[in-house]
Amino acid sequence: MIKRTILIENKSSITTKNQQLILKSEIRESTIPIEDIGFLVLDHAEIYLSIPAMNLIVENNTAIIICGSNHLPNGMLLNLNSHHIQQEIFKNQIEASIPLKKQLWQQTIIEKIKNQGELLAKITENKNTFEFLASKVLSGDTTNMEGVAAQQYWKNFPLPNHEKNGIKRERYGDYPNNFLNYGYAILRAATARALSGSGLLNTLGIHHKSKYNAFALADDIMEPFRPIVDEKVFDIMNRYQEQELNTAIKAELLQMLTQTVYFKEEKSPLMVGLQKTASSLQHCFTGHRKKIKYPKLWNLTDTE
Repeated sequence: MIKRTILIENKSSITTKNQQLILKSEIRESTIPIEDIGFLVLDHAEIYLSIPAMNLIVENNTAIIICGSNHLPNGMLLNLNSHHIQQEIFKNQIEASIPLKKQLWQQTIIEKIKNQGELLAKITENKNTFEFLASKVLSGDTTNMEGVAAQQYWKNFPLPNHEKNGIKRERYGDYPNNFLNYGYAILRAATARALSGSGLLNTLGIHHKSKYNAFALADDIMEPFRPIVDEKVFDIMNRYQEQELNTAIKAELLQMLTQTVYFKEEKSPLMVGLQKTASSLQHCFTGHRKKIKYPKLWNLTDTE
């Protein structure tokens, strides 16, 4: 079942009764079954969330995303007991060898670069060299092909209604960086939720290692999925004149969680695909798999 993403931007109270969330604002009251919700995004300074409601939400493995004054996701609350053999999984993850982590990072960057190349080819209708760049990624990406590809990617990324291509990618930069940052933050939350659901420790990454980063593993595993956000932002830029985040644009970005991704045997919504990827990573740590199961982001022969 595809889980719903609930965005709350008004002064509201969130309580619970009979396994239901009760959302009450100044203009209306609504009730939502807790099992239907995958993400709860809170974007207002005066939202009351009761402790029973919070507990019910995390027991359902629903991610609570809290936005700051800039309306960008600023924090996240996840279930810490989401898998029946959690301690064993933690042990395997902590004891993973350096060569294994380097191989997993190599796989991840290869997928990311391939996806960047596919998206550029799709929206520019021009051939590119990203398949070649992906073939040059070494174990641990010691030659930083990720950086080489990123430089080419953003330099050639098309801008609607502009004579020249290229985005100056900055974490706190101007439009469309604000759209990209919001989308990446939502993708990060979705990835963290999937990893937590597979019993993995988000703090312990395979590449990202900052002691200040509580979601290093999510930052690693989300990398190949970033072009989904890029494509959505490109689409928004084509259809909206606004350069500031508003409710309609946030809603559009949240829709990417239901976008279809493609595995060999089946296709899934992105939020389900992330769960499959997270589960495969867990199996890599236990020695039951050698490769992370990343989906194709687009099926270029699909006519749906």
